Amino acid sequence: MNKDQKQEAIELLKSKFSQYSNFYITNTESLTVAQVNDLRKVCFDKQVEMKVAKNTLIRKALESLDSEKYAGVYDSLHGVTALMFSDSPKEPALIISAFRKANGKLEKPVLKAAFVADEVFVGDNQLKALTNIKTKNELIGEVIGLLQSPAKRVIAALLEKGKKEEAGVEAPAAE
Repeated sequence: MNKDQKQEAIELLKSKFSQYSNFYITNTESLTVAQVNDLRKVCFDKQVEMKVAKNTLIRKALESLDSEKYAGVYDSLHGVTALMFSDSPKEPALIISAFRKANGKLEKPVLKAAFVADEVFVGDNQLKALTNIKTKNELIGEVIGLLQSPAKRVIAALLEKGKKEEAGVEAPAAE
């Protein structure tokens, strides 16, 4: 790779880091070509971009954007590195978990680090926590549900009271 190609790769990575607020750093070493292709297909189907890049280029791209903001992920840049970019904070974690299960409890890909909404999660042991993160839409749905719940109870109580009053008024009139 010559200097121009490296600079082009850094610019591409910078645009991806700027475009997505969530990215995962994974280790796909020891996966077969067929397994990597399957993983890429699943990522594509779920609107997750997967890129393989050299660690030094990833680090340079992150440092040129905001070296302090991304400082927590630098120690994870070693070995074979695949990046997963997503608008959803948990979709890559779900993909990794499902991929492992589908491939006979495979231990790869390994989560090295994840940058989710300005928070850094380091280590494969964080994968379960990342799969449980609620998306913005899920949180909004929960809040709306909580807000609607008391109103629904009040309406139900009023309707029930109305039915009882109608039944009480109609019974004497029939005599």
